[in-house]
Amino acid sequence: MLDNKFKAPSATGENHLTGTPLTTDAATALSPELLRNAIDKAVTRIRPMATPLDQISRLGHVRDVDSMEVDYYSVDTRKGESQIVNCTAEDDSEGYSDGCAGYKVKTMEPSVFEPSETFAIRKDDGSFAVGYVVSREGDILNVRMPKSDGTAIKTGDMIMRLGRAATQLDVQSPQFSVIPKKQTNYCQIFKMQIEQSIVMKLSHKEIGWDFTDQQEAAVYDMRLGMEKQFLFGSRMKVYDPVKQESVMLTEGVWHQAGREQRVDLKTLDARTLVDILRKTFTENSGSRRKILIAGSELIAALNKIDAQRVITARDQVTAWGIDFSELISKFGRLYVVFSDVFDSMGMATDGIIIDPEYIQKHVFIPFNAERLDLRGSGQRNTEAMVLTEASCLTLRYPEAHTRIIGS
Repeated sequence: MLDNKFKAPSATGENHLTGTPLTTDAATALSPELLRNAIDKAVTRIRPMATPLDQISRLGHVRDVDSMEVDYYSVDTRKGESQIVNCTAEDDSEGYSDGCAGYKVKTMEPSVFEPSETFAIRKDDGSFAVGYVVSREGDILNVRMPKSDGTAIKTGDMIMRLGRAATQLDVQSPQFSVIPKKQTNYCQIFKMQIEQSIVMKLSHKEIGWDFTDQQEAAVYDMRLGMEKQFLFGSRMKVYDPVKQESVMLTEGVWHQAGREQRVDLKTLDARTLVDILRKTFTENSGSRRKILIAGSELIAALNKIDAQRVITARDQVTAWGIDFSELISKFGRLYVVFSDVFDSMGMATDGIIIDPEYIQKHVFIPFNAERLDLRGSGQRNTEAMVLTEASCLTLRYPEAHTRIIGS
């Protein structure tokens, strides 16, 4: 309830105070998001280049949660191909006049195909042999395809799913449904305490170093630790026998990413880069704008590649408050930024490609700064403040994000 001296919001959506000075209590009562937004904006301005993942997540999809344990669902797109393991011709004694023959085909992943679906197999001459799935018996597909194309089905070849085909009397088709996979992550409580003695505060200093500078340095150090945790942390609960409480650790996006590519940096050239971009942006893998956060050796190898007609390099693009280098290809745009964190973790040759559209930040306790009255409680003659945030990151579509392992 607002105090009666606080006037309720007007019809135009404005808030007014009458007969009382503006205080933080009043500001919070009349505009709850005002001070929080100010803190968020201040935090994102502190050395954003050093913590690109944390920066992007703060300015992207943020969701408030009411539990430290976050359940979320991720969905991967249905596969469109599989590899042929075995094929045998059926006895075509029925003598159908469609010019086709029946075959029993076993694939690595038979669940990719359903009855009434069509498929294609690429022949040696580059053309396609197309067939129709009549039924599925366990791991075996009963298919029909032109007799002239029967030799196209060879062990080891890829069989690719096309569209469904129905008869004139069909009203129904095999059901298709997607069941999202439930996953869990823990919000981790990040804290940082800043203190300076009152004597230090009152002492004359040769330079203008005050408590505000201490706060900025603390926020940077806190965000750097969060960046490492959001990248490489593992989800777990640890019991602290001294505090006699459990500590929850959050899982980083490195372990959540659904794809992985291995790259030999010694032979990395324009052709290899095109292949990396093709795998990154194809196979229904998200948006056409992604971000590579990488260590110094991987960045150096990319910088040694000459720009060419297929890939255009731009020196600088600013987004989310970060200066990126941009690689423009026919597949999509890749924003590239160097991360000290990869080097400090001994992963200078590695990187991670994330899709900013499919990264979610869950916040249990928003970033806040709280002053501690250590003098009043008789503990220490200091000025003190504690910074706190409880949050975690999740990837909604794991296949849209890729680990890059360099060697």
